[in-house]
Amino acid sequence: MAFKAPPGTYDLLPEQAYAFNSIRQIAFDLFERYGYQPIETPTFEHLEVFTHGIGDATDVVGKEMYLALSQRGLSAVLAGDVPPRTSEMLALRPEQTAGVARALVQHNLLPPGAATVKFVYAGAMFRHERPQKGRYREFRQIGAECLGAAEPSADAEVIVMLMRFFSALGIPRERMRLLLNSMGDDVCRPAYRAQVRDYILAHADVLCADCVRRADTNPLRAFDCKSESCQAVMADAPRITDVLCADCRGHYDAVLAYLDAAGIAYEEDPRLVRGLDYYTRTVFEVQAIQGLGAQNALGGGGRYDRLIEVFGGKPTPGLGFAVGFERILLALQALEEEKAAGGECEGGGAVFALPRVRIFLATVDDQARQAAFELALDLRDAGIPVEMDHQGRSLKSQFRLADKIQAAFVGILGPDELADKTIRLRDMATREEALVALENLVERLVP
Repeated sequence: MAFKAPPGTYDLLPEQAYAFNSIRQIAFDLFERYGYQPIETPTFEHLEVFTHGIGDATDVVGKEMYLALSQRGLSAVLAGDVPPRTSEMLALRPEQTAGVARALVQHNLLPPGAATVKFVYAGAMFRHERPQKGRYREFRQIGAECLGAAEPSADAEVIVMLMRFFSALGIPRERMRLLLNSMGDDVCRPAYRAQVRDYILAHADVLCADCVRRADTNPLRAFDCKSESCQAVMADAPRITDVLCADCRGHYDAVLAYLDAAGIAYEEDPRLVRGLDYYTRTVFEVQAIQGLGAQNALGGGGRYDRLIEVFGGKPTPGLGFAVGFERILLALQALEEEKAAGGECEGGGAVFALPRVRIFLATVDDQARQAAFELALDLRDAGIPVEMDHQGRSLKSQFRLADKIQAAFVGILGPDELADKTIRLRDMATREEALVALENLVERLVP
């Protein structure tokens, strides 16, 4: 039997793994300037972290979450001794905000009177969705969470930081669409949910079964339905921006004013909702204008001022976002393909090519191999990427290998070079050779 990765997953081969690490580092370096510090939460949490934090009525919890039982818990289920103990009910994280909120409360990371805390993270998430381009069951996100900040200036700062991140990756601003909306709060949203519920029930005969079901569980999720006929119906549904309370309207208008002052272009979208129950007030999404097809969302987020209370903490404002690595990579690849085809794309995405080996040490005999081994250690300690043969290849085969891995130089060591404490250095681009004293090799190889 030939084993393959499970459906909806894929292997991060060297080029993709290097790209992920590079994008992650760009994010961490940029976000650090805004005061963000790294955090890592467990890949799995107690099930209640997500059912309480995200919401039972969301598709993420209701349809897409992976449960992770221990062997003891699984044995209990198979034996009919259900339900298993709460401590055995675990779930792979479908997103990381709930885990960060749980960690904040557990470790008292924001005691009364403390300054705002800001976290950045990157890692794998898991959702059981239908696999398609840009959408996987195991996917990777880079995210940021800002906790303790209630002012609209914090919302604007987070959005500006996100747009700066995409710019740092080389995605032209004109190739992105920033959508904004307010989802209100506990003062104005309940009445709005009721309006949308009544609207859905009044149009139940032309909406899909999922949208009708959501009328009583999570009516705002009907705005996210992918059915074109449902989208057409929901386009005439009540708008929350028409019923925002004074505080929410003032907060939203202030966010827009800050973004205007920062020169950030945006589109107001009264139909934009986020699929998780914890969002309040500002929500936003960044979409690629082309290159991703239907799955065009690069990332998004919003404010969640009631989430920390769900985990037993004191009322704590918060907001954040997450971006999808796979979507970003597709957007960057689309830009590179357009440039290669002679398109008029300005800028162009970052290219995360694997770093090249600086020098391949080719040896004539076993004595030279021993010397090359020691030399390779010294060069690597000096920060120079080095490779050498470990398969007993002939000198000719070693040159072929050096060419295959695109080494910039080949250093040839034989009896004469060892005696003279030199190395014959061949530039693989120009094919020129020169004898270089070993003591000068590091200086010669530094780009």
